[in-house]
Amino acid sequence: MEAVNGVRGRSEGRIFATRWRRHNGDMRVLMVEDDPSLSKLVSDGLRSEGFIVDVASNGRDGLWMALEGSYDVAVIDIMLPALNGYDIVKGMRGRRVWTPVLMLTAKDGPYDQVDAFDLGADDYLTKPFDFVVLVARLRALIRRGAPERPTVLSVGDLSLDPASHRVWRGEVEIELTAKEFMLLEYLMRQRGQVVTKSQILDGVWDPAFAGDTNIIQVYVGYLRRKVDEPFGRHSIETVRGVGYRLVDSPPVS
Repeated sequence: MEAVNGVRGRSEGRIFATRWRRHNGDMRVLMVEDDPSLSKLVSDGLRSEGFIVDVASNGRDGLWMALEGSYDVAVIDIMLPALNGYDIVKGMRGRRVWTPVLMLTAKDGPYDQVDAFDLGADDYLTKPFDFVVLVARLRALIRRGAPERPTVLSVGDLSLDPASHRVWRGEVEIELTAKEFMLLEYLMRQRGQVVTKSQILDGVWDPAFAGDTNIIQVYVGYLRRKVDEPFGRHSIETVRGVGYRLVDSPPVS
């Protein structure tokens, strides 16, 4: 189907409605997009699906709305005036705003996606895109919701505080990116259990994630270099052909 203004899914000027419209009532979406025609097209389409949509046309306003408002999901472009999309996500996570974020952008390089996930984005969709796919991904993010941030999690001397976004082993604090933090938190919640790549994608990225699943192996490597190797530990185990498991690992003598 031919893309119109970066959006597939229009016929005779009408965005195709999905069969899920009746389930979207009262779901609040923040859209940060500086292209006025694309912004109107998508926001009108989302409203026709039953979403409540607020729109910001620059990054500074978008960050302010994300911090001050209450949204079920945010759709954020990267290349924005005043403040780019990366800075918006970084600002949200730094202020402990855990609203699920979908990056909607023309930047389609793998490192663009890695940067977004590192900063705490939950999904990534490149332009041009199918409107029905956007709706499906937003619904998936909303179903998953913003994660609860409970008390400190501990596995042996490895501790993680979801509220303050801090990790330490013993007395040593460890700096992690937002996505590394989310992956470690997920593994710690499943301590001692083998989790598959599919389960990790669902729990840390998104069920609709369409990228390379090898990204999990990459991030597991990042975590090992930060929470295990400097301390002589092997707490993140690879279960060959299945997935990964986090255990209490004593120091290797």
